[in-house]
Amino acid sequence: MRILVVEDDVYLAEVLNEALSDRQYIVDVVSDGEAAWSCIEAWQYDLIVLDVTLPKLDGIGFCRRLRDRNFTVPVLMLTARDTVTDKINGLDAGADDYVVKPFDLQELMARIRALLRRGQSTTTSLIWGKLRLNSSTYEVTYDEIGLQLTPKEYALLELLVSNGRQVLSRAGMIERIWSVESQPTEETVKTHIKSLRNKLKAAGSPEDFVETVHGLGYRLKDPS
Repeated sequence: MRILVVEDDVYLAEVLNEALSDRQYIVDVVSDGEAAWSCIEAWQYDLIVLDVTLPKLDGIGFCRRLRDRNFTVPVLMLTARDTVTDKINGLDAGADDYVVKPFDLQELMARIRALLRRGQSTTTSLIWGKLRLNSSTYEVTYDEIGLQLTPKEYALLELLVSNGRQVLSRAGMIERIWSVESQPTEETVKTHIKSLRNKLKAAGSPEDFVETVHGLGYRLKDPS
């Protein structure tokens, strides 16, 4: 899942980036509202963590613009202002949750997980034939044999399973799985796919379980 952090406090932005990245979220970080708006127009996010006090376009104005343009992405608003009026203003602007600084990081992560669960299926399992992925524990099995995947291998496999027989280009995979600051070359994607195939094959999958559609990208083999 991809999260946009909009925070002009450099230290706090780094803390949030590290904490979210450690939990295998894809994180983009910007320090002002206009830069955040450029990200929203270019990328699809599952959640926005938004400071209220920002240069160029503040959090309230950003959130109002977001909802006026019919963006439904959940927004978790951060602020140092702990008054009822401030909370009402944030929620009325379209925020889904409101956290006052300083906050407990574990509580913030719990609130983020809760927002990400909204509107999603209650099941945490993805299934494709004999392949099983648990999106809560990041455990993967093929025919009940466990696979030890790196975070990027897991993210690629989850993306492939979620899209089934749809062909995904390497550029599209980069856009969905890597942050703006750390985007690799397409050759890196090929390397991750090769490693993923080897691990699946070792667990008993067909050699072409992850199919290459020449000139287009990758998709999963039909499980039937």
